Amino acid sequence: MGDNNSDSKEAKFSFKFPIEEKYLALTLFVLVLFFLFSGGFGLFDLVKNNLYQQEKTCGDGTLYNSCSNTKPYFCSDGKLIDLAPLCTCPSGFVQKDYICIPIHQKNPKEISLNYTLRGEEFFINFIVYENFAEYVSEIPRSISYLPGDNFSRADFKIKAINEEEQKKMLMPLVIQIQNITSDKEDQMRIAISIVQNIPFGVSNKTSIFGKYELNHSRYPYEVLYDMQGICGEKTDLLAFLIEKIGYGTAFFYYPQENHEAFGIKCPVKQSLMKSGYCFIETTGPSIITDNKIYYVNTGKLSSEPEIYPLAEGESIEKSFYEYSDADKLIKIRRLIDENGWLGPLKEKTYEKLKEKYGLAENYYG
Repeated sequence: MGDNNSDSKEAKFSFKFPIEEKYLALTLFVLVLFFLFSGGFGLFDLVKNNLYQQEKTCGDGTLYNSCSNTKPYFCSDGKLIDLAPLCTCPSGFVQKDYICIPIHQKNPKEISLNYTLRGEEFFINFIVYENFAEYVSEIPRSISYLPGDNFSRADFKIKAINEEEQKKMLMPLVIQIQNITSDKEDQMRIAISIVQNIPFGVSNKTSIFGKYELNHSRYPYEVLYDMQGICGEKTDLLAFLIEKIGYGTAFFYYPQENHEAFGIKCPVKQSLMKSGYCFIETTGPSIITDNKIYYVNTGKLSSEPEIYPLAEGESIEKSFYEYSDADKLIKIRRLIDENGWLGPLKEKTYEKLKEKYGLAENYYG
């Protein structure tokens, strides 16, 4: 008995798996497949769904059940919600229940920001504060340069766009846009339409620059508070929104007409002057890449623009439907100029484009 037991134990420890090593991995793979296709689907789906849930994001790219980089927002079921107790408030704000309230800001007012997306009209309600608009209006517009420094028009744009306190007050508008849709392209379209639908208007304030009295140049927050702006001011606001959504930005300056337009990073083939930036008019609803607009008191832009990059970011795609729509509109305008009228088919196309983008009747340079 003792010998038999000893032999038995020795046999167990010297047993070898009856499959050569080079086939072992393949055998295990086949066994896993057999498990999955013979009742393991429940476990497989559970793992897959869990991974999918982890990969899902809100409109700003924040993972589900995580705090956004923009305080105090939390990504919950596809929406960015105020969750100050967990995600904390930015400086200059104080927590009240779950939200953050700007300190020292008084006299709030609600503005309605209209936009058109594929022919449908919508609006966003947004709260702005008189005190903060006054604070922004008093920021010096001048920039000090040292000997040898290069001067650029872009320096003043960047100063207006990147003001830190203003950023905190404007980011809630970006969040509202991102909560409408997680599609970044549509976020971009909404931001463009919002700015284009803000009425054109010159500030009644003036600023002192050395010995000269100049028209006051609004910062982006003032454009919202006043609900009006001129070409350069509205371009600054759009540059802020588009940069925060994630696209590369620039602006075009036309010296002869003293006009500014916005530039969004796009494929070189579709861009203005092969610059890598597509033209966007901000003074009224228009189509991306349509730079053949007729301006009241100015006519069409004829001078060669100066191009100033502002911020790095993604490019819009080659497949944007705006490219072909703008081309159609430009050809229709050419027919009107040449013939003074349109046939029934072209007239129908023209009406559809006007409805799709809520196109303006007049543009101001």
